[in-house]
Amino acid sequence: MRGFLLLALRIVVSAALLYIAFRGINFAAIQSRLSQISPLWVLLAVLATIFQIFLGALRWREISVQCAAPLGTGQAFRYNMIGAFFNQTLPSTIGGDAMRLWLVRQTGATWRAATYSVLVDRAIGLIALALIVVASLPWSYDLIGNAHGRLALLLIDIAAISAGLGFLAYGWLPWSWLKTLWPLRHIHACSVIANQVIFNRRSGPKIAVLSLLIHVMAVVIAWCAVRSIAAPAAFEQLFMLIPPIMLITMLPISIAGWGVREATMMVAFGYAGLAQTDGTVVSLLFGASSFIVGAIGGLVWILSAEKTSEISHVAPEGE
Repeated sequence: MRGFLLLALRIVVSAALLYIAFRGINFAAIQSRLSQISPLWVLLAVLATIFQIFLGALRWREISVQCAAPLGTGQAFRYNMIGAFFNQTLPSTIGGDAMRLWLVRQTGATWRAATYSVLVDRAIGLIALALIVVASLPWSYDLIGNAHGRLALLLIDIAAISAGLGFLAYGWLPWSWLKTLWPLRHIHACSVIANQVIFNRRSGPKIAVLSLLIHVMAVVIAWCAVRSIAAPAAFEQLFMLIPPIMLITMLPISIAGWGVREATMMVAFGYAGLAQTDGTVVSLLFGASSFIVGAIGGLVWILSAEKTSEISHVAPEGE
């Protein structure tokens, strides 16, 4: 019942945020934009989303080795595609991460190793995104003329970078009681692994480049959506706007980020002097690309050996 109520609450939050995003929007303008959609650019957005997932698989593969849950490239990519499917059904990335954890467990890894690999991967992605947002702050300030928008961006930056650096610093604390109290010992262990991955001469540069490319691909996906409706937004503008939007969308308060992404992108476009209607349409197309890739991930899940194994274990009980 508790899980059902939380799911229902997040559905309500998504619906409410979508209502806010669409309230006051000129639907005739949206219809006009949608009538101009170029299928080629939408296809490129879908392909860019798949490539982004592949890059994420390469990063996860590097991290999984340090967590004693090694994954092959194809294996990590397949698990990420399946995770993309479950991301479309549960809040934010929680559903996909839970499924990735379960899949890693099926390889013979311990629950702890599987959990650490997913959590460290997620944490490093968040830290990289926070650093990108902070690094682009001077240019973002030039782009956003609204004082409230600048303040909101600054607060987001401070919160994100503080959380990221605090997480990494946590692993360096020598206090023994951090390793005895639950869940502090698990957070501490994840922090130690994250530091080992990031500051390792072999894996560190790979992780840094892959993390940067993953977030650049989010901008590319948004740019494909912009090009598909011929909206007057430059790639440079999107590079300033999309990372903070993605940071906010990661909050687990809606289903697959729907509502949060639309409301945030609409406001961000407005602050940057762009049409809010374009921001809403771009966000919808961004979400549609993720949905399509998630559907492909669903097919991967249905055809996967793990799904077949699950069915074979359940079938005798139902007879």
